[in-house]
Amino acid sequence: MRASRFATFALAVLVAAAPAWAWGPLGHRIVADLAAAGLTPRARAQVGTLLASEHARSLADIANWADEIRDAPSYGELGRETAPLHYVNMHGSCDYKPALDCPDGQCVVGAIDHYAAILGNRRLPLHERAQALNFVVHFVGDVHQPLHAGYKDDRGANDYQVRFEGEGGNLHRVWDSGLLSTRHLDAREYAALLQKQGPVTLPAPIEPFADRPAQWAEESCRIVMNRGVYPWGHIISDDYIARERPIAERRLRLAGVRLADLLNRVLGLAPAVP
Repeated sequence: MRASRFATFALAVLVAAAPAWAWGPLGHRIVADLAAAGLTPRARAQVGTLLASEHARSLADIANWADEIRDAPSYGELGRETAPLHYVNMHGSCDYKPALDCPDGQCVVGAIDHYAAILGNRRLPLHERAQALNFVVHFVGDVHQPLHAGYKDDRGANDYQVRFEGEGGNLHRVWDSGLLSTRHLDAREYAALLQKQGPVTLPAPIEPFADRPAQWAEESCRIVMNRGVYPWGHIISDDYIARERPIAERRLRLAGVRLADLLNRVLGLAPAVP
């Protein structure tokens, strides 16, 4: 497990060392488009009402809002306050421990649960629920990006420098957008390509989780631990792309299925999937 390369940090350090945005605009829009295709008719209608209240037409339109507010003064402290909610840092292993890995719900796992509850509360004002939808759509994408659920001491590979397509950068950015950009497709084209692959096989439930986002985080963390994710020699080669891009694409597909299921469940419309 190469445990010597990992370290445990206090929460204050983790907040200060927040990783870069997950998937980038392309990946988040892909997840949203995939999820939209899986909504039940009633869920689609209710989501449409929430979107209309924000002058948006699709889930893809709001998929990157949670990132955009991080540099938008008009939102005041909201961007800064929600910055730690885009990721989870595991401590010592990929076994999720809420008290240690997500104290006070301040991680992406806690955030999904928190905002899903707001979204499903019909007694709350429409604008509050619409904002919760924005966060849910984005954070479900985030937790499926492997480097947003690791426990490395390099800020989710932001500090791990690589050469990609002849230029310097970091590994986190490669997983955010670099791997996906090699397809040269826009979000709708990419989502259509992934849909043509047929239904995605869902992983078996990880006991004893009743909290599905926790399982999604563990899955991502275990991908980070796979040999070769951190490339030998810091070079993103064609072989690396051929090996890792399908993994990234599977995570997008899983995120789309699970986001659709979450929205359907929150609105009381469909049975759950793992």
